[in-house]
Amino acid sequence: MTPPIAHERVLSTLNEDGTRNWIRPKLARGRFLRRRQIVGYALIALFVALPFVKIGGRPALLLDLINRELAVFGAVFRPSDGFLLMLLGITIVIAVFLVTALFGRVWCGWACPQTVYLEHVFRPIERWLEGTPSQQAKLVRFAWQRIVKWAIYGVLSVVLANVFLAYFVGVEQLRHWVLGSPADHPGGFAIVAGVSALMLFDFAWFREQTCIVACPYGRLQAVLLDRQSLIIGYDVQRGEPRTKLKKALKKLPVVGADAAPAGDCVDCSACVSVCPTGIDIRDGLQMECIGCAQCIDACDAVMDKIHKPRGLIGYTSQDALAGKPSRLLRARTLVYPLVLAITGGLFVYGIVAHESAAVMVERVEGPSFVELPDGRISAQAKLRVENESDAPRNYTISLIEAPDATLRTQPRWHVLARKSISIPLFVDVPRTSFHDGRREVYIRIVDDAGFHRIVTVNLLGPVTGGTR
Repeated sequence: MTPPIAHERVLSTLNEDGTRNWIRPKLARGRFLRRRQIVGYALIALFVALPFVKIGGRPALLLDLINRELAVFGAVFRPSDGFLLMLLGITIVIAVFLVTALFGRVWCGWACPQTVYLEHVFRPIERWLEGTPSQQAKLVRFAWQRIVKWAIYGVLSVVLANVFLAYFVGVEQLRHWVLGSPADHPGGFAIVAGVSALMLFDFAWFREQTCIVACPYGRLQAVLLDRQSLIIGYDVQRGEPRTKLKKALKKLPVVGADAAPAGDCVDCSACVSVCPTGIDIRDGLQMECIGCAQCIDACDAVMDKIHKPRGLIGYTSQDALAGKPSRLLRARTLVYPLVLAITGGLFVYGIVAHESAAVMVERVEGPSFVELPDGRISAQAKLRVENESDAPRNYTISLIEAPDATLRTQPRWHVLARKSISIPLFVDVPRTSFHDGRREVYIRIVDDAGFHRIVTVNLLGPVTGGTR
């Protein structure tokens, strides 16, 4: 049965019959490639080194899933810091919106780990072993070059998986997994093996489809970009109508009395052959464009060859291509910085004002109160104290501003570093002190390092006329 043939444009990774279109981009050397390589290799070095860097005795960046902690450059967040984590998340999202509104998909082409490792690590190894794209296409499936390449890819994937996991389990735990027998930690071994397999699948086979199919960022361009945002664009006014390369090299005009002047584009398709996602930038702004600037370097080389000015393809904006002036100040670039300043300021203030402990009133289990033989009411309450410091602390619990009440609980509680404890409270108060079945009391919590907090506890008791 013959597969259906598409009559409209399909994804660049698909042929018209639905089969995989293997993209083997050429490498265009130029000023933007050199700059991207500097940025890319610096980010790789940072990614590898960051788990080993410690600030305040903790890794500079660690998402500890086991202990439910997030360490970010000396600041440590726990589940009780939900408001700060929300502010951090909002700040990051708004920052992404602002950067995209100003500089387009600069993250995708210059800093995204998918692009950095694929274009600066895995594809250079492929070119070194298999040659040019045309030579790669001619290799048989089990050529020795491909076997060696996959072996190297496998080792790199294991290394990257281990570095990646160091951000979640810490360097010490990872070292134990690496040096110990897999039988001693089958769960950790399975995690490392699984992540390594995913890395190999992504960088060796799935590749650009991660950007085109899996990543939603490209699809958000329509709402994140405006017509003044920085994009990579083709100057249609200058480039069209296209002429042939041989004519451009000979500097021959297009003949014919009614013929339009020839454009600077020589239709060499160099910009297409170097694109890592397989698109033609001359078709306009597209979801698949990651802003890597390879088409700029390729086109600039051709323009130099035919003695034309550079910039036929370049960093620009949709309005600039349409001949309209550029405007830095516009709705997005005014609102986003304002919101970013508010959320960022609140986050910084929260970090500065962050205390060494968190105290929460919890729901009690069982009866809320009991009546004592002397007619007084013993109401039950519960506090949770989280020690958010890096040292064990002793917390003293006391009742204040309640001369008619008695607190029955252990007065001093020891809490380990980064741990929490649930403290039961029993408060004996007169029956007549309850109003509509409720009574407020104030509990003071102090430690031996200067922490001080007063919390309000609502006690439940008997309603006038009986108990409940």
